[in-house]
Amino acid sequence: MEKYSQFRDRGSGISPFIPSSTPRSTLSTILHSFLFLFRLPLFLSYSALFFLILDNLPTFLVPQVARKLMLWTFLGIPGIWWVDLQLDGVKRGSLSQQPSSRFPGNAQRSIIAAQFTSPIDALYLAAIFDPVFTVSYPGTRKVQRVSLLRAILLALSPPVLTPPSPRNLTTIRALVEQYPQRVIAVFPEMTTTNGKGILPFSPSLVSAPADAHIFPVSMRYTPPDITTPVPGAYLSFLWNLLSRPTHLIRVRIAEGVTNNSAAETNGVNGSDNEIAPSDDEAGEGEDDDAHLTPEERALLDKIADALARLARNKRVGLSLRDKAAFIEAWKKGKK
Repeated sequence: MEKYSQFRDRGSGISPFIPSSTPRSTLSTILHSFLFLFRLPLFLSYSALFFLILDNLPTFLVPQVARKLMLWTFLGIPGIWWVDLQLDGVKRGSLSQQPSSRFPGNAQRSIIAAQFTSPIDALYLAAIFDPVFTVSYPGTRKVQRVSLLRAILLALSPPVLTPPSPRNLTTIRALVEQYPQRVIAVFPEMTTTNGKGILPFSPSLVSAPADAHIFPVSMRYTPPDITTPVPGAYLSFLWNLLSRPTHLIRVRIAEGVTNNSAAETNGVNGSDNEIAPSDDEAGEGEDDDAHLTPEERALLDKIADALARLARNKRVGLSLRDKAAFIEAWKKGKK
């Protein structure tokens, strides 16, 4: 992999875009092939049933409890039923003793800032929190609301360097006001990694209202080969997902932080659709740091540091443009 050395972070030497792989013996490959062939039709059939029919039914026909049960069935088919959930700074076995404010949701205005590594990220968040999913873009504080299916496919899509039309965008503030009883899910890194580094953030989180809590959430997988840092890897993802007996998810949730800069930059009582000054430069690249106030930059740094601590890795300086260049080099290397 030395030919991809230019895509290592200069400070840490981390390569966040190289796909993870796990060695297998000949015997295990044969056994995993049988398991894959058994699960594949079940997984594809249930996927079609859920996203074409069940996910589109009105809430009075499919209450939240039933929807979460269906999502856990979705996770159970590939063997994802072992989840190690911990709160940052809380001893094992004492989760039930923690106040509700330590968890996203629970009748408070909550935002999840999630690490982005795999299509399973969105599926797990939907099964636990039933959030409103969003897509963040470089150079703008606005986000695009998307469905669960779009959030899953986003993990297998190439990075988007230019935001869509402003007519298709909104702010996190507006979504919090529109859905006060639901969690808002944000992937601030904007593209997937192999889980070994935290990429620079989109400025979208600074549009959060001051009274909402932002919870950094890290999801790590064992084995790590179901991460999808390279877009379009549908077949390898399905093989890694369905051919193993079980997968473990290690979920870590940090204490919620608030956007103290919102009162100064957005106005506590401001309009839901108020545009921060940096939105005028939307689509011009990833240099929005020049338009952030020190308080806003400190907020993003605090969340990024929390994610790096939870995931036991480091922040890296590689950007979306570096990811796009890596993808081109990876394709040429495969040819």
